[in-house]
Amino acid sequence: MGWFPVVAVHTINSASLNAVTLPVLHRAGLAALTLLATTLAIASPAPVRASSLFAAAEVDQQNFLLVAAPIGTSGEKAQLNIYEQLKPVRPCFEVGQGTPASVNPLLASFDFTGICNRYIDANGYSVRVGGQDLATTYRLMVTRSGGDMLLLAFPTKAGAGPEMVVARTLGNAPGFLKFQMEPGWRLMRRQFGGRNLGHLYVYAENWPVPAATAAQPQPTTVAPAKPAATEPPREAAAPSAVQQPLAPPAVLPATKL
Repeated sequence: MGWFPVVAVHTINSASLNAVTLPVLHRAGLAALTLLATTLAIASPAPVRASSLFAAAEVDQQNFLLVAAPIGTSGEKAQLNIYEQLKPVRPCFEVGQGTPASVNPLLASFDFTGICNRYIDANGYSVRVGGQDLATTYRLMVTRSGGDMLLLAFPTKAGAGPEMVVARTLGNAPGFLKFQMEPGWRLMRRQFGGRNLGHLYVYAENWPVPAATAAQPQPTTVAPAKPAATEPPREAAAPSAVQQPLAPPAVLPATKL
């Protein structure tokens, strides 16, 4: 009968098998080991793509609030804050009426551990479009535009994609203001291995369609005039009575009185 040597394989992959020095084997033992190596190579998973490293899970949108939070005392600049109501023990925020809607961040007045969550920078939120996690190529920024405040998804690398308007306050006023999401945008939670993480996605299912350019008026095509048929020259027609010049009056002899 053939004999089978004991081979120590540290990691189950083809690279480790290649690193092991094998003695001369009986024909049956070599065939069995070849079959094992082939099976392991087929079973090895393909490399994980970066876009699918994290998944996105739905959240209850009513438990979240996007806020333009003023920076400093002047209020000229603002940043994105996201508040989450975890438990209904006490409210985490209060939203006023009208537009723009003012926000009272109540969570700043008590220990909100286990009751509220607050996401205040890129460690807590990022942009995602469909299956693409854009945390390394986009950032969220608040800017003023006329009488409004906009939340923009701004590309940080050339060729990453277009600048996108995510939300707006629908007006301008001092203090904390509520952001209204643009159509197609919502919040989702980052997942890894089926487990929810403490990170939110500002999410759109698809990239925005570029606005159609205004139709330009088409130039009017003027058909070239047809050349006149060649005819023999004609004598100039005599001018009509109206067109004929008047003859000078006859000179009459002077009459003696």
